[in-house]
Amino acid sequence: MNIRFYNARILTMADEADRMKITEGELHVCGNRIAYVGSGVSGACAGEKAGWDREIDACGNLLMPGFKNAHTHSGMTFLRSYADDLPLQSWLTEQVFPMEAKLDGEDIYLLSKLAILEYLTGGITANFDMYLTPDTIARASEDYGFRTVLCGAVNDFTQSAEELEEWYLKYREEKEPGGLISFRLGFHAEYTTSEPLLRKIAGLAQKYQAPVYTHNSETRTEVEQCIARTGMTPTAYLDSLGMFEYGGGGFHCVHMTEEDLRIFQKRGLSVVTNPGSNTKLASGIAPIRRMMELGINIGIGTDGPASNNCLDMFREMFLTTGLAKLREKDAAVVDAGQVLYMATAGGAKACGLNECDALAEGKLADLIMIDLHQPNMQPLNNIAKNLVYSGSKQNVKLTMVNGRILYENGEFFVGEDPEYIYEKANQIIRRCREEA
Repeated sequence: MNIRFYNARILTMADEADRMKITEGELHVCGNRIAYVGSGVSGACAGEKAGWDREIDACGNLLMPGFKNAHTHSGMTFLRSYADDLPLQSWLTEQVFPMEAKLDGEDIYLLSKLAILEYLTGGITANFDMYLTPDTIARASEDYGFRTVLCGAVNDFTQSAEELEEWYLKYREEKEPGGLISFRLGFHAEYTTSEPLLRKIAGLAQKYQAPVYTHNSETRTEVEQCIARTGMTPTAYLDSLGMFEYGGGGFHCVHMTEEDLRIFQKRGLSVVTNPGSNTKLASGIAPIRRMMELGINIGIGTDGPASNNCLDMFREMFLTTGLAKLREKDAAVVDAGQVLYMATAGGAKACGLNECDALAEGKLADLIMIDLHQPNMQPLNNIAKNLVYSGSKQNVKLTMVNGRILYENGEFFVGEDPEYIYEKANQIIRRCREEA
């Protein structure tokens, strides 16, 4: 479709000198790409000649890049509010793993759809998903028209290095320019993955010159146990195996030493912080300020709906800045503009989504419209700060992925009744509990 947005405020994030600069004008989408951003006086795309399929008066509302939820386990929606108020290790080993063992690929397909519906309501246009059955996750995203980067979840109990390579090649070969699905090498964590298996994964990274991603230094116990086993922190140990020679990143990265951070800096690794999950599980507060000082790219993720429990990037943005201020005892650190960048362009970089990190001509049309005509957005002293400090999902008026409007004014356009998915999710958790 050819869609014209006019009478809009536009935060492109494409201006290197001032990423939070907001202009007024028009944005044109032709097919799945942005064809024009500007005043509207000139430069219109082919849609103007052929006739617009739709013209949308933004009424002074804000167009901006969609949020990139850079660490998710979408299929865990069935465990939302099922096993709360527990420490991480007992939550994971006693509650989560036994229930996950009852899922099949079709379950995860349906549960991933539930997560996508929630992503859309919050202005999330892409996610970086690590879960058990990549093929059915990919099918869910494709069926709904959503953008997903798949990440391997290899460990000693599920998936294998051989499957990881198969998925990597499959989605690398199938990927078209602007395609909805891509794949990154990954494994669950150092503490769930034996050294022989880790060496195989590192070998794949070197064979394909590819980045690798994993949960890293989420808890103090995880770090202490790795040091006891290997004499090194998880970051240093994995790096010693050649895991990060071609980049990648870590999810959580709470208990990081200066050496760990220097490795991230040297290897060009991204950090994906998950403050909501880390707060709820009492894992700790990541050293965001120090990461920023070292120039480490930072994205933001919600983690899974079993540990968060909501998939809300507005809450994550507030927690990212708020917890950093508490940790450093300095209200000036990690300002709102920096956090908004992390939630959009920083996350895109962490996921390898370089074609949808900003609103600019030729970029993929993954964007959202923020309703500024609500009390929590007024007055307009600073729109970027409003988004981080007072914004919420209620302000998301429209979510577009790959040139398609999938959510607008509270209504989904995914080709399926959401109530069907809600009922399926409830059936799955009822079955799993009966089998427990």
